[in-house]
Amino acid sequence: MKNVKTNAMRQLDAKKVKYEVYTYDTEDGMIDGISVAQKCHQDVKLVYKTLVTRSASKKIYVFVVNVADELDLKKCAKAVHEKSIEMVHVNELLGLTGYIRGGCSPIGMKKKYPVILSDTASSMDSIIFSGGKIGCQIHCSVDDFMKITQASMALIV
Repeated sequence: MKNVKTNAMRQLDAKKVKYEVYTYDTEDGMIDGISVAQKCHQDVKLVYKTLVTRSASKKIYVFVVNVADELDLKKCAKAVHEKSIEMVHVNELLGLTGYIRGGCSPIGMKKKYPVILSDTASSMDSIIFSGGKIGCQIHCSVDDFMKITQASMALIV
């Protein structure tokens, strides 16, 4: 796969953040997080997915959770002090973020949305997340991730 810079990588480069890029084959259509971890030869515990939501007050929030976990929408609402949270429809993803399903990075979105990282990452030195296109993952330190996204950490699974 040709290594083309994504918006996420350009933002990391601009902030001089150290990161590693993993690419993987997508021809088999297997782009779920667990398959991606296996294709990148990485521990599933390191790989996180980006989930975009909308609150009852119509605010957009970005939640980043381990690929093996399921987002708890009630815990998410509590974490961001909202009445309720729901997933945005996949058809809205590109317009809101500039990314498509399977390639949505929490870094480099069209607009700056609040990012909440699962507290499961609190015991990790680094995490892997979408690089901004299908077939591409970024690996960086949790500290750098928190700084670049201005994320908060919460119990959301």
